[in-house]
Amino acid sequence: MQNDVRDLFLLDPDVIFLNHGSFGACPAPVFDVYQRWQRELERQPVEFLGRRAESLLDEARAPLAALINADAEELIFVLNATTGVNIAARSVDLRPGDEVLTTDHEYGACDMAWEHLCAERSAVYIRQPVPLPVSDEAEFTETIWHAVTGRTRALFLSHITSPTGLIFPIAELVRRAREAGIVTIIDGAHVPGHVDLDLRALDPDFYTGNCHKWLCAPKGAAFLYARREHHDRVPPPVISWGCRPGESFARRVEGQGTRDLAAWLSIPAAIAFQRDHDWAEVRRRCHDLAVETRERINTLTGMRSIAPETWLGQMATVALPPCDVMALKTQIYDAHRIEFPAIVWGDRPYIRVSFQGYNRRADADALITALAEIL
Repeated sequence: MQNDVRDLFLLDPDVIFLNHGSFGACPAPVFDVYQRWQRELERQPVEFLGRRAESLLDEARAPLAALINADAEELIFVLNATTGVNIAARSVDLRPGDEVLTTDHEYGACDMAWEHLCAERSAVYIRQPVPLPVSDEAEFTETIWHAVTGRTRALFLSHITSPTGLIFPIAELVRRAREAGIVTIIDGAHVPGHVDLDLRALDPDFYTGNCHKWLCAPKGAAFLYARREHHDRVPPPVISWGCRPGESFARRVEGQGTRDLAAWLSIPAAIAFQRDHDWAEVRRRCHDLAVETRERINTLTGMRSIAPETWLGQMATVALPPCDVMALKTQIYDAHRIEFPAIVWGDRPYIRVSFQGYNRRADADALITALAEIL
């Protein structure tokens, strides 16, 4: 199998792209499929949207369901994981005084969604601190579970965190929550195509994930999984034709009028692309490169790692000495054309580096050289 896929991506060759985690990147063969779907829609819009759309979406849903081990009838397509979190959050019957438990490692947009909803319903949004560094899975579980009270109605967790780049060991928390009657909403924005996902084994109430990040589908391709028992109370984002009596879960929530379906319909092509290019090996190589790069930066700065390598996938958040990290990011991009996110978490500066199939060790070398020059 061909693992050197660098030339198959559409990224600017003059930029060293270590920021796949933010928006992903789509390989040219998958993007070609995406554009073919768009052209097919424009060729006969009535045929495409009026007579074929539902069956085409069902056909695209099937390989995604197989990839994440879920029933296709439990999946709906959404634009991104933030949309999925919003829909799932509004499905929870929150009443005054109820609590939603989360961590202080969550994605800011999703925090905002929960804060807005809790304020609207007079509920309480509780961020349980998970101090860094982390190392022990059982300790992590007990740290979160210690904050559960008799008023906890929902547990919202990232599977892979955005600011700190950690794979959270969430399975035991999901199991405990189910036993306690607490609804679980899992933000898996970084999971599909990054780490293996088995929704039948994990068994959350809701799980949302992006396909346009690590699975390398076009932008606007994501899903929301909901257990069947919740389907009737999942609110459609738009009241439209799908809300007629007797419609399926997918038709009711997805049926929002005229829209471009091409990103969703291209998900099977992204799955096939990674299968045909031995992506398990790509992921292993990129994980090793992320771990190695983190250690090289730590050697340069004298800082500690925030977690063992078993908590990492293809991305690593690395602590820096006190500095204006936003200015550092701008300076490195302007001088070296290296793209990565700067993060301030807990009042401390970090950078996050992502490695995907198009990255090589020379990309990490360039970052180390730039950091050594500036720091």
